[in-house]
Amino acid sequence: MAGPSTAERGERQKLESGPPRPPLGGRIRRLRRLIILLFAVVLAGAAAVWVLYGSSWLRTEQVSVSGTRVLTPAQVRQAAGVPVGSPLVSVDTDAIEARLLGELPRIDSVEAVRSWPHGIALRVTERTPVLIIGKGAKFVEVDAGGVRFATVSEAPKGVPLLELAAPKGVSARRFPADRLVREAVRIAGDVPEEVARDARTVKVRSYDAVSLELGGGRTVEWGSAEQGRAKARTLLALMKADPGARHFDVSAPSAPASSGS
Repeated sequence: MAGPSTAERGERQKLESGPPRPPLGGRIRRLRRLIILLFAVVLAGAAAVWVLYGSSWLRTEQVSVSGTRVLTPAQVRQAAGVPVGSPLVSVDTDAIEARLLGELPRIDSVEAVRSWPHGIALRVTERTPVLIIGKGAKFVEVDAGGVRFATVSEAPKGVPLLELAAPKGVSARRFPADRLVREAVRIAGDVPEEVARDARTVKVRSYDAVSLELGGGRTVEWGSAEQGRAKARTLLALMKADPGARHFDVSAPSAPASSGS
């Protein structure tokens, strides 16, 4: 059998040796371009780090506060403890929010955001009292979540006073004071707005014996916090049907009553 021809041996040698390599000068030029590109990337990164952390261009200089009603912006700034003068990018906004929520219970929520190039903005939402509880000569404010968040020397206008009878015996174990406060808050949230504006006192004798005292000597027997919306609709209908009544009972909304007209 005849061996491979000269042409075949040449083709085999080409396949074994792989594709032709570019000239040495071309490889050097590509390597040089790669090195220059890497150097540029490193230089740009170093410049960015210097601008963010080392320069005076992006330093924390201002702390703005919005959303306050009772608190003052100065109180919020002091509690926030924003590190003025530090690089803005390094400010820990989560830590600022945690400090504000921990030190100022009146704050319900807060958002700390960077306001480039020099500021931190603190957006505050304060708790709103729905009931107050007497404490000596002062008052404790209670929000819609049942949180007792502040003690004030003057009762806020338009917020009813909660009178809570101390639970006893088995009732005290089943319905402790904190739960009764939460039930009263639920009721305060269900009372129709036009009635709530006239509410003076919410009296809680037990879990299912809650009543309201309104202006003009009128009273509402509400019962428990159950069926709150139905009771609200029924109360409005009763007041419309018997506007001269002094006492309204919606503790059983399917069988309401009014009297004292």
